[in-house]
Amino acid sequence: MTPKRKQRLMMVTFILVGVSVAVGLTLFALNQNINLFYSPTQIVAGEAPQNTRIRAGGMVVDGSIKRDPESLFVQFDITDYDKTVTVEYVGILPDLFREGQGIVAQGTMNERGVFTAAEVLAKHDENYMPPEVAEALAQSGKMPMPSGQEFNK
Repeated sequence: MTPKRKQRLMMVTFILVGVSVAVGLTLFALNQNINLFYSPTQIVAGEAPQNTRIRAGGMVVDGSIKRDPESLFVQFDITDYDKTVTVEYVGILPDLFREGQGIVAQGTMNERGVFTAAEVLAKHDENYMPPEVAEALAQSGKMPMPSGQEFNK
């Protein structure tokens, strides 16, 4: 092999290694930022990973909101009308948060089977429901899908 070919081979090898490292780091970063959605039925079935950031959503169960008068701690239950999951949150809830409303919470499942939310999102008007919550309720058979609307699986 001539010195010129050796130099070209080394250059191509370095470029391939560099691109591979860049792609690997990008995939690692994207993997860390993925927040998968789980319905209460999936969480109770054990499909949701513990100590990994996920999103959970459902309807706030009537009469389940418990507020600590001394702090911002709130505990409530969410349901997809099949199973129920307890959510704990420390912070100010959205103004539109109330019983019987669809919400999506972002946080982690702990070893007690309680969802510890870092963020709680509520719907923004009377006709809107987060798509993940609507899909979970439709799959459980508790909420009819609007005509002409389908969810991709």
